[in-house]
Amino acid sequence: MHWHTLPRLAFAAALALGSTAAAAQDRAAIDQRLASVATLIERSSAARQIDSSRDPKALEKRNQARALHRQAAEAAQSGDLARAGKLLDEATREMLTAARAAAPEEVTAEKRKADFNNRVESTRTLLAAQQRIAKEKGAGPEAAETSRQIEALMAEASQQAQAGSIDRARATIDRAYLLAKASISSMRRGDTLVRSLNFASKHEEYDYELDRNDTHRMLVNVLLDERRASNPALDRSVQGFLEASAKLRSTAEEQARAGSYDAAVKTLEDSTRELVRAIRGAGVFIPG
Repeated sequence: MHWHTLPRLAFAAALALGSTAAAAQDRAAIDQRLASVATLIERSSAARQIDSSRDPKALEKRNQARALHRQAAEAAQSGDLARAGKLLDEATREMLTAARAAAPEEVTAEKRKADFNNRVESTRTLLAAQQRIAKEKGAGPEAAETSRQIEALMAEASQQAQAGSIDRARATIDRAYLLAKASISSMRRGDTLVRSLNFASKHEEYDYELDRNDTHRMLVNVLLDERRASNPALDRSVQGFLEASAKLRSTAEEQARAGSYDAAVKTLEDSTRELVRAIRGAGVFIPG
């Protein structure tokens, strides 16, 4: 894969990913996405690169993408459009992973560097928003400590990148990004209770809380995994919060499937609160 093929691949991926929420309401949109993902997997420049590279990881990932695409087609056929959309998202991600594995080293190195720089800019924007919201809401020392931790992680990532450790730098900047995003969503939670952020429906509010829960779960993974591995006592402490959170999330998903979005929103908030406790238990300050 030459460097100039990457923009086309990114464009194809963007077309393939689309909006799961919108696609779930429109069979025609799902059919179009099925065709787009099929092209990405079988006939795109990325597919040709995978064929010529014969890289085992790339071939395996493309086979996984094919399997997910078949499952998406079956889900669409049975009328489960929401599941079909999610499976198409997963198939696209697997195919992009396959393409990266098949790309020449000089291409992937440039791509990793560009991805890192983009994430730095996104994190800088989120940090500015986090600091502005904290000031507007009078969030106090907790939010200020979160800001300092984000800044420290950004500085560490910059040093790692300058030393040539792009993969380590990307992992570090991802932690900063998620910490900023989680902090913002926690501070805005009060606004949600007062103004409902102008949600059109309880279903829409449930989707918002689901995304907030996902953000905190990812933050637990990237912030705490290394610490838990080297600290069994911390692992045991955090595990209790994680299990409680997972149980509550499962209950919320059941409530949502039954159409009880009011109850599901409240249960998801409780699930996210357990994740905040896990993060704080590891010594990471975050509004909650």
